[in-house]
Amino acid sequence: MREWQVKRRERTRQLIELGGLVMKAGLVELADDDRATLYGAFLTIAAKLRGEDRENALVLWKRKGKRAFESEA
Repeated sequence: MREWQVKRRERTRQLIELGGLVMKAGLVELADDDRATLYGAFLTIAAKLRGEDRENALVLWKRKGKRAFESEA
């Protein structure tokens, strides 16, 4: 398989997994499947991660995510 095909498959898999997380979190239903709303929420998250509170936000969100994964297992 060519290198560009491998990279494309890896990117496709990543996008599918990220979309699955959006669904798993219930964001699609909570935002009435409004892509502009979801994009705005993601931009808000990105702005927070560019700010001074980056490390605290990452620690908090990672902890919450790990707990959620563990409770589902």
